[in-house]
Amino acid sequence: MDKIDHGPDPLAEFSAKNHPDRIDCVLIAGGVWHDIDFARLELLKLLAEDPRVRTRVFEDFENLDAIRDADILISYTCNVVPSDAAQETLRDWIEAGGRYYALHGTNSILKLMDDGLFHAPREAQLFMDVLGSQFITHPPIAPYRVTVADPDHELVTGVEPFETTDELYHLETHGDLHVLLETECTEEGTGFAEAADALGVHPVMYIKERGKGAVLYNTLGHCRGHYDLQPLADWWPTVDRCAWELPVYYDLLRRGIGWIKRRD
Repeated sequence: MDKIDHGPDPLAEFSAKNHPDRIDCVLIAGGVWHDIDFARLELLKLLAEDPRVRTRVFEDFENLDAIRDADILISYTCNVVPSDAAQETLRDWIEAGGRYYALHGTNSILKLMDDGLFHAPREAQLFMDVLGSQFITHPPIAPYRVTVADPDHELVTGVEPFETTDELYHLETHGDLHVLLETECTEEGTGFAEAADALGVHPVMYIKERGKGAVLYNTLGHCRGHYDLQPLADWWPTVDRCAWELPVYYDLLRRGIGWIKRRD
């Protein structure tokens, strides 16, 4: 029986056309004491501005295959500590050329101890070394000035010094950091065990290179709703958006997402 000629295969013709490559993203959004729902949604909206980006969302770092298969990685977490296997996977992925945009509390490990203070135990040293810093403490949320440390870098070129009302992170840094934004802290943290040791100039945004890849870290972006301090407090009286209320913060997020999408 003769075959019926249906003409060219439209799918094959479409597949043969030049088109942009898909970008697989892993977004990790989870943890405590923050409005994770708000941050997750805002980041997904920014990622959706590029139709090439297809995003999978997780609450922790334990889907190792997803991380290995990702082209880009973004996290907004607090007190989410990767397992040893996840830390090693992140290290290997970055060393092989991956770019990772880590936000706000990703570098936090906090435990409320019997002395009534939050301690920052050094329990995930590989993760903190990959990130380039560990959160130690912050003073009460109040306005502070962010200045540009490297005005010639593409991620901050044209950005003017700005004031934000946010958590000013005191960091213990690891390795050689290319600081892009910084701030000076003149007030001790409150409620933290190591508060007295954290005065001085601290990075706000930096790059930590590792192998063929890099981490871009931005400490800004605290957010909190009425229910996000449970079980420490049943109700928080305000809805805090901090740097999320500033156009410059969204500019920094978009620039960072564009930077990690770049494939050399």
